[in-house]
Amino acid sequence: MKISRQLKTDIVGYTFIAPNLIGFLIFTLFPVAFSVVISFTDWDYTQGFNSMTFNWGNNFVEMWKDEWFVASLINTFYFSFAVVPATVFIALVLAVVIDKYVIGKTPVRLAMFMPYISNIVALSIVWVMMYSPYGPITQLVQSLGVENPPKWLGDFNWAMPAIIVMSIWAGVGYCIMIYTSAIQSLPTEQYEAAEIDGASEVQKFFKITIPMLSPTTFFLVITTFIASFQVFGQIMIMTRGGPGTSTSVLVHYVYTTAFSFYRMGYAAAISWILFIVLFIITIIQWQGQKKWVSYT
Repeated sequence: MKISRQLKTDIVGYTFIAPNLIGFLIFTLFPVAFSVVISFTDWDYTQGFNSMTFNWGNNFVEMWKDEWFVASLINTFYFSFAVVPATVFIALVLAVVIDKYVIGKTPVRLAMFMPYISNIVALSIVWVMMYSPYGPITQLVQSLGVENPPKWLGDFNWAMPAIIVMSIWAGVGYCIMIYTSAIQSLPTEQYEAAEIDGASEVQKFFKITIPMLSPTTFFLVITTFIASFQVFGQIMIMTRGGPGTSTSVLVHYVYTTAFSFYRMGYAAAISWILFIVLFIITIIQWQGQKKWVSYT
């Protein structure tokens, strides 16, 4: 049989992409489809596939009566809506300040970026030591006149704010690098016109810089929101979700449910709720960006 030249070209092309396609099917598409199936089951994976029984969606009903799930969902929103605006705003201000006023910009930017590329386990251990009764943060608070500072990670009310502060510090360097790239590509005509009109630096920041960086801000808000909903490392190392339910978030609860209580079906159902929540928030942000993002 004679094979046409076009068919040969197609076969060669498909051969090149075959490893990637097979990897995607095995390690991404199949696990996603399998998680949909087991989310409708009660399954202890340590007992094998024979222990899998369909409960026809009972997991999705049961979770709303689960105190730990509800608390984890609320904590996830609390964490994300605190971390994302603070991280993006601090990064924007620091990126502008470093670009305009700092000598030796590159070393400073690299120093700010280091926490982002460092291992989250190492960072978490360092911050656990900083929050300890003999750590610098507690000592600083005591030096300011507070006789009985909170126990930070051991306090129900202070544990989540303590992790939020650490997460902002760890993530702000990435946003600075993205903002820096955007700032360096801004046209200078508007700034020159503003200087001729006598605009102050603050006016130029709010009237020119922020609007022109709105596409970058939108990108960072989307990506940091998704990342913040997936927070796990610092929670696992610093508090393990405690004390009580104070720092339990959805991804940590999924991990605990699946690998501590062996309820793989229930954990898969929670994972799909997490996906739906993230999808809805992203759609809302995508529709909302039409009102405040300028691409001109």
